[in-house]
Amino acid sequence: MLIREDDAARRPRGKGMEAPRSLSLPYEFDGASVGAIAHLYRGEVYRSTIWRTRLDNTTNWAVVTLGIALSITFSSREASPLPLLLAGILCVVFLIFEARRYRYFNVWRARARWMENNFYAPMLDRDHMKPATGWREVLARDYREPHHHITFARAIGRRLRRNYIWILGIQTIAYYGKIAIDPTPVTSFSELVQRATLGPVPGELVLVGGVFFSGGWIAFALWTLYRDRAKHGKGPARVAMG
Repeated sequence: MLIREDDAARRPRGKGMEAPRSLSLPYEFDGASVGAIAHLYRGEVYRSTIWRTRLDNTTNWAVVTLGIALSITFSSREASPLPLLLAGILCVVFLIFEARRYRYFNVWRARARWMENNFYAPMLDRDHMKPATGWREVLARDYREPHHHITFARAIGRRLRRNYIWILGIQTIAYYGKIAIDPTPVTSFSELVQRATLGPVPGELVLVGGVFFSGGWIAFALWTLYRDRAKHGKGPARVAMG
């Protein structure tokens, strides 16, 4: 039997049945505005994806460079460990390139996440989630006055902690392993120092430089981690992006 809509509307609801509640548009946006924001969000996600790919390319360059250096250095017992040192320097150059790209990637990612947190999430869960105060003004200002959301040092620190600390760690271990086992295993520390000599550069200076090189990057990673936590740590929510 067919039931008309007006009859169904007048029918009493049973226990546990609630009237369907329409999904209201957040913050008095009309349909056209919601559609524009949806297209804007898609554009920001697309740009962040493109720049994410560029980040992966730079990391791949560093991995391939280290792989070539390992192949050359361990190709024979008499091979020089110098390619590993040069690979470490080249990986630092790639790290700088990647940090510069990461600052651009962070802009697009921050905008997309800002819209997800303050537009889409409250739209889907209106009872429990509220947008940040003045989130629309923050987003509009970021479009009017675009700028990087993190410093270059913090960008280096993030990429260092994510990828390059492991690449440089493998490079360091491989170098000290090479001079310790080839052409024969070392029997004393003085012999290790002698093998570390590179032309006119004494072995003591090379080893000390390697310790400072690795220790400096570890300290830099910890310092930038502290700076990140100081900005994004626990506490009152900040009306900012990045």
